[in-house]
This record gives sequence, C-alpha cells and structure tokens, in this order.
Amino acid sequence: MQLEFFDVPSPCIGICQSDDKGQCSGCFRMRDERLNWISFDSNERQKVIKRCLQRKNRKTKPVKVKVAEVIVEDKQASLLDSPSKHRIDKSSDIDFGDFEL
Repeated sequence: MQLEFFDVPSPCIGICQSDDKGQCSGCFRMRDERLNWISFDSNERQKVIKRCLQRKNRKTKPVKVKVAEVIVEDKQASLLDSPSKHRIDKSSDIDFGDFEL
C-alpha cells in the first residue's frame, strides 16, 4: 500500500439515480458503498473506486455479438452447377396428384 497524504475523495458526480441492481448511474457505486463511504478507511475507498471503474468499463464498452453463420440450402439451382449438387426436397406439403395437364 502507498503512503497517502490526502483523503480519498468521493467519486460522486451529482447524478444520483440508481438502477434496479442498486448501482448509481453517475458514480457506479452500489447502495451499501454509498451509505458506508464515510466509515470506510482510505484503503477501502480505493477498492470501491477500482470496482466503480470496472463497472463503468463493463457498462460503457460495446457488447461483442457473435454472428452465426447461416447456411442457405433453399437457393435456386444454377445452370452452371453440376447435377450432383441438386437436392430434391421430399418434405414438401404439396401433393402434385391433384394437378392435371
């Protein structure tokens, strides 16, 4: 631990609104951290500030979304494709016995 010459100031920025988890949208402290700030020593306050920075980074960083690879099997056959690539879908609901030519 470092020597501290000054008290650790509160991270409050005056936007005091809590979300459903109890996290402040301004300083990112939890309810108990805000209530007990005065009773914390400087070491505990530094830990709270580190946790607040981690919460802020998690909340403000863009979310990485994995894009699933989509394989399309119902595309129209090309005249340039070899005949072995063509598949006939036998699961169709159409009964061709009712049609007359």
